[in-house]
Amino acid sequence: MLRVFQVLILWLAGLGAATQFAKIAVPFPELVLLYPDHTEAMGWLLSIISLIGALLGALSGAIVGRVGPMKLLIFGLCLGGAISVFQATWPGFYIMLASRFVEGLSHLAIVVAAPTLIAQITTGKARNIAMVLWSTFFGVAFALNAWIGLPMIAAFGLTTFFLLHGFLMLGVAGVILICRMRVQFASDTKPWRWAEVLNVHLRTYRSPFVSAPAVGWFFYTLTFVSLLAILPGRLPEDISAHVAGLMPLAGIVLSWIAVPVLLNVMPCVAVINLGFGLGIFSISGAFLGLPLEIVCVLLFAVLGLVQGGSFAAVPILNQTAEAQALSYGAMAQMGNAGNLLGTPVLLAVLWRVDEAGMLLSITGIYAIAILAHTALARQRAAQTNSA
Repeated sequence: MLRVFQVLILWLAGLGAATQFAKIAVPFPELVLLYPDHTEAMGWLLSIISLIGALLGALSGAIVGRVGPMKLLIFGLCLGGAISVFQATWPGFYIMLASRFVEGLSHLAIVVAAPTLIAQITTGKARNIAMVLWSTFFGVAFALNAWIGLPMIAAFGLTTFFLLHGFLMLGVAGVILICRMRVQFASDTKPWRWAEVLNVHLRTYRSPFVSAPAVGWFFYTLTFVSLLAILPGRLPEDISAHVAGLMPLAGIVLSWIAVPVLLNVMPCVAVINLGFGLGIFSISGAFLGLPLEIVCVLLFAVLGLVQGGSFAAVPILNQTAEAQALSYGAMAQMGNAGNLLGTPVLLAVLWRVDEAGMLLSITGIYAIAILAHTALARQRAAQTNSA
């Protein structure tokens, strides 16, 4: 039972990290009203948190090897909690933007350290289930923020919402400290030079085992947050909030039901590619007359296979804690790059073409993801056969 509690509290840390995105994306119209002179730059208020992760994500896996996942996680939670409390004072737009940039350090630390700890304190089928649970942290956070956060904001205001997020992150940090999780992790004490920083990236992305989950994750995150921000606004006002909550929840449900079963009968990468393929199939429904709200829920449901399969792939493809940390770091880097680029890119496509053009571009993104995973699978097979 202790292990179950530890996994759950680490998952709660993930909810706090995901809410760093959701607290901007979900009440986006209300935030625009707070900064009416900067409406054109508001998209960056959502995505700039990804900049540090896009730059340093792969390196964060190596940082785990230096300071250990526990210290890094506590740092991320405390920093994130403090920044959220500061943001509740509603500073000027550019100070708010700068705080979001620094908040990226917190987010990166949490999303690399927490799954590394989960992978270390669980084994076998329990690890697969735990990683599927971890993969739901983004979807659960967005659903909770849509269904609970929006009514809270309506009743008590954005200030209370941001303060609650900050204090909850600090509280989770305190509980994790009390838990005193013990993991075996070799500490790297060699001094770093620029050549070593470059070497970390080369080791990460040259390996088809370490890099594979991250490569697919980039194409997934290129659409996840951006579509949660864009698609509900394309729906009738009376159903948009409900659909915004159902979209991530649908992915969570299918991930929980299907991924642990599928991992017993097919490789983890096949599960990921199945999710991308079904995503293309779901989007095609919009061109066949299926109502957009159904397409939205169906698309996010099948993308749950990509969620669960990608996080489960890290410990399946990589056996050592150090390799897992590098792989989670690469996922953080590629995920942040996708989040950083996704909303501005898809909005640009939507504004310059139309909704149909945006949906077609998403099918292209998923098709490239399938091709990339297929190519990396061939590389792994070639390396295994030559060993």
